Amino acid sequence: MTAEAEAIRLDKWLWQARFVKTRSLAAQLCTSGRLRVGREIVSKPHRLVRIGDILTFPAGGQVRTVRVVALGSRRGPAEEARRLYEDLAPPSPATALPRTRAV
Repeated sequence: MTAEAEAIRLDKWLWQARFVKTRSLAAQLCTSGRLRVGREIVSKPHRLVRIGDILTFPAGGQVRTVRVVALGSRRGPAEEARRLYEDLAPPSPATALPRTRAV
């Protein structure tokens, strides 16, 4: 296997794993500076992820921490998407993001 076959673009993986609804939203998350791969802050959506990488990012009002366990080849149903990652910090009150008040 080549190195390219063992990795996938981060924005594409986030979309396939159903953390975001569209690839453009995945790209926005990548460029926001709020997503980390390991300890590295990501700034580009074309950053490659590999099996074993740990991602930390905000999603659905929670801080999500997941390990990439598969790369996927398509955006399938939710059941298939859940096989792409291992949830290291399932959503809970402890991982909830603080709410900000509108002024």
